[in-house]
Amino acid sequence: MNTLAQMMAQRGERLREDKPVEKEEIKSWSKPLENTVNVRFRLSIKLGGVFTVSLSSSTQKRAWILDPSGDWYYTWLNIMVLPITYNWVILICRACFTDLQYHYLSVWLSLDYLCDFLYVLDIIANFHTGFLEEGILVTHRGHIAKKYMLSSKFRWDVLSVLPTDFLYLKFGIHTPLVRINRFLRFQRLFEAFDRTETRIPYPNAFRICKLMAYIFVVINWNSCIYFALSSYVGFGKDEWVYPNITDPEFGRLGRQYLYSFYFSTLILTTVGDIPAPMQEEEYIFMVVDFLIAVLGFATIMGSMSSVISNMNSADEAFYPNYDLVKLYLKMYKVNRTVKKKVIAWHQHLQINKKLTNENKILQNLPEKLRVEVAVSVHMPTLSKVQIFQHCEKSLLEELVLKLKPQVYSPGEYVCKKGDIGREMYIIKEGKLAVVADDGVTQFAVLGEGNYFGEISILNIKGNTSGNRRTANIKSIGYSDLFCLSKEDLTDVLTQYPDAKAILEEKGREILLKMNKLDERLAAELAGKQEELEEKLKKMERNLDSLQTKLARLLAELESSAAKMLQRVKRLEWEISLWEEEPREQPKDDDGAE
Repeated sequence: MNTLAQMMAQRGERLREDKPVEKEEIKSWSKPLENTVNVRFRLSIKLGGVFTVSLSSSTQKRAWILDPSGDWYYTWLNIMVLPITYNWVILICRACFTDLQYHYLSVWLSLDYLCDFLYVLDIIANFHTGFLEEGILVTHRGHIAKKYMLSSKFRWDVLSVLPTDFLYLKFGIHTPLVRINRFLRFQRLFEAFDRTETRIPYPNAFRICKLMAYIFVVINWNSCIYFALSSYVGFGKDEWVYPNITDPEFGRLGRQYLYSFYFSTLILTTVGDIPAPMQEEEYIFMVVDFLIAVLGFATIMGSMSSVISNMNSADEAFYPNYDLVKLYLKMYKVNRTVKKKVIAWHQHLQINKKLTNENKILQNLPEKLRVEVAVSVHMPTLSKVQIFQHCEKSLLEELVLKLKPQVYSPGEYVCKKGDIGREMYIIKEGKLAVVADDGVTQFAVLGEGNYFGEISILNIKGNTSGNRRTANIKSIGYSDLFCLSKEDLTDVLTQYPDAKAILEEKGREILLKMNKLDERLAAELAGKQEELEEKLKKMERNLDSLQTKLARLLAELESSAAKMLQRVKRLEWEISLWEEEPREQPKDDDGAE
């Protein structure tokens, strides 16, 4: 132990000596970052999570940058929906229904150039919209402009605002088709729709509305082309084309559009009751429309089935699958009374939007974000529990993830006297009664914010009731409870020993008020625990000593083995020398062998 203390002290001295060096290293690490795009601006201030005001260390100029995930950017996208929709719907109507163009020319010109102004503002907004690089919002205007100008989006945006209105000088002021390039800004519309789907609480309803809007645009275009084709063939020339506009009833502008829209709807919905075409142009128009109708019908059916499937999958994620439960009850012939209870429980969940699997729904969120969601939803309820008041925030945040929602039906027992207590309950909504053994006599009524069973999940020494329930608690109506198990609380408290001591102290105070704490027994148990802890410490010290002795024995054994190996090698070497020496033969007096 002394050697370990000396090693730690030496390490601390080295760290204090190396501290200036570490600061220099940190400075050298941070220097390259100042030249990068992501941290070129030293000061970045968020204004409501929308705009970013950046101050450069060299120029000190202010740059107003839109955050692409902020509210202002989303608002601007919704504003851009208006001019794009105007061009896609009104421009074709003005080109085909000439009376519409002639009668309201000043209105259309004003709206046209207002839309052009918004298109130009949109380009300017793109030059001030940041982008993410390595997860960090880039706010340098030069890099933003470079990225935007090198993208295909910039080319489409420029083409959509080209001043093709000068063609009015050649074709006349009543030819709005010279502005057909305004259609090229459609990608902004799709971007706005995608953002809206992720933001609104009812995305499936929005998808249906979006599909209906697409259908309306297709029918609108088809009706305009039909009227233009009727004008080309001749109004009233046959039964298929639009009737003669010299008739006052069919000469009105409103009647022209509504008749064409109705006729196009009949074709594209394949309802029938359409006059047979007479001219070649009419046949071509009908063939193209029938092909569009087939594709449109398949698209509509696929989209609607996808929306319904998404709604069903969402319901399955929120609520248990009742069909499987019904099949189970039917297979095992469960009695009618239990079936009614199960049906009533499922109906309560569906009608009142009660959730029983919140943790499964939020499991794909990052842990920190899941904690924030759980804290915002359940922290007010958990903070009402007396034993958890004044606990540190991090402990409550971990506990809030352990809460499991449970729904009890009318007349259902939450716990009974004598049961082993493994959970505590917090009442979120509903009424529970503390009843006698007969199940009728009520001693008390618990409401929202009350809790019970908290003592049973804390191992408090001297508790005369042990971990047994001391009362019968029954739900009066439908009750929503939060359940916290003993195992979950123990797992959390192992990381917070101070909080554990505080909770046990509060639990003892509650038991004292209830006259259910035997202080003598608590003292004996505390003494036994201290004795066990002392024995455990002694065993740890003995174990350390034995480990040290074992290490010495192993070292001596290794040394003896090494010496023995050396001796064996030496003996082998000596024996090999003896075997190599030539044997000397003895000689007689005559010199013969």
